[in-house]
Amino acid sequence: MSPQPPRPERMDHGTVVYTAPPHQIGTDGLLLARFCPPRRAQQAADLGSGCGVVALTWHDGGHRGPCAAVERNEDAHRLLARALAEQPEAAAHIRAVWGDLRRFGAGEGPAFDLVACNPPYFTAGRPSPDPARAAARHEETATFAEVAACAARLLRDGGRFAFCLPPDRLAQAFAALAAARLEPKRLRFVKKEPQRAPWLFLCEAQKNRRPGLRVEPDLCLQAGARYGEGRADLGGYTISPQPPQKTWAESSAHREE
Repeated sequence: MSPQPPRPERMDHGTVVYTAPPHQIGTDGLLLARFCPPRRAQQAADLGSGCGVVALTWHDGGHRGPCAAVERNEDAHRLLARALAEQPEAAAHIRAVWGDLRRFGAGEGPAFDLVACNPPYFTAGRPSPDPARAAARHEETATFAEVAACAARLLRDGGRFAFCLPPDRLAQAFAALAAARLEPKRLRFVKKEPQRAPWLFLCEAQKNRRPGLRVEPDLCLQAGARYGEGRADLGGYTISPQPPQKTWAESSAHREE
């Protein structure tokens, strides 16, 4: 079967993201981007950026500071590079970096205000036979501890590190944060329905800060048209293919494991 051609998908304020299987726009990536938006001029990094969902969501929401989108997979990197080539305003501040996040910024001083990562979720089980899909879902190239160490290396003191993972990895994630001197500050669980257990958590940590964790109200996706309870503070994004115009919820595959 021949690979599917890249498909442009447009965000609320006109920013275009190019997608192609398995590099798609997922619920988790959008939630992460809206959970931790950088201030307009802050320096940010999106580690394991895929097709650039987080970095481009930030841009669509008004971010104009320097942003490094680091991705190891060449096909995903090319999708973001194409989006930037067609959108000069985004290309003016987003840099698509093709490389291993474990080496990104090595030898340089901490300069970033915000680092985000939507990392592979699984450490066990049978990986997909598709190498790109397996790398996106299983910890084959970088562990979460290595991601946290990279974030700590890049961040200024007080800088923020935001990520999402399944709840069964919460204890492991907090141990990795502690080892990297990243203190959890905000935690929010995401549910599909009010009576069901969470399938995802969103967390924000800060570098070299005192303990003090705020657990925010659960986000229930069923409670509203797109993001449910908490939609306002997460931005309420819609995404639609071009053409025809559809809501993101109707057109985009969710990565919910």
